[in-house]
Amino acid sequence: MKQFGLIGETLVHSFSADFFTKKFKAENIDANYKLYELKNLETEFPLLLKNTSNLCGLNVTIPYKQRIFPFLDKIDADAEEIGAVNVIKFSNGKLIGYNTDVVGFEMSLTKHLLPHHTKALILGTGGASKAVAFVLQKLGIEFTFVSRTKANDNYTYNELNEETIKEHLLIINASPVGTYPRTEDAPNIPYLHLSTKHYLFDLIYNPNQTLFLKRGAERGCITQNGLEMLHGQAIAAWKIWQD
Repeated sequence: MKQFGLIGETLVHSFSADFFTKKFKAENIDANYKLYELKNLETEFPLLLKNTSNLCGLNVTIPYKQRIFPFLDKIDADAEEIGAVNVIKFSNGKLIGYNTDVVGFEMSLTKHLLPHHTKALILGTGGASKAVAFVLQKLGIEFTFVSRTKANDNYTYNELNEETIKEHLLIINASPVGTYPRTEDAPNIPYLHLSTKHYLFDLIYNPNQTLFLKRGAERGCITQNGLEMLHGQAIAAWKIWQD
């Protein structure tokens, strides 16, 4: 039986096992999908490879989308440019890295994108934020990263003010802040300056409406969670594994 799975540090919130198990059953595919929580990638990932037979593909999530690079034999050009991998294909004994987050994100984002959404804030600087930046650059949307510490030309959360929020009408949460079970948390931005012109996109899908999105909805913003993105990237991953 072919084996697929997801590697990450904490996977209690993951939808992947249920998604792929249902897909395998519906399409009569002889395969299994498991969640592999790895607390130490450097020591536990080689053991996973050694001890798991018929491993054909893996999804990669927080916080390993960048740290997985040294274990890969080859990296797809887009994933290389993005600087993050969320899919691994096993081919002839080689591990090949891809990024399908960009596929899912672009598909979901553009459904509600309006002509005035020309400047964006990306909250977070981890692996998911790299895919977001890649798509925004492709779409010709200016963007600036926001993080807790100052680096390069990014904003810190303390620097965000009325002028900054009104200038950036697209705000994307690419951080894990607000993910279940920490649903009472939200990125520290000045929500009172949001308006009906704003579009808030949260890559988080559990809960369905994060506090970030709830506060945006209360100000009349367009809001979108990460579930549709997740479905899109999962389907794209399956196509890669089957190719």
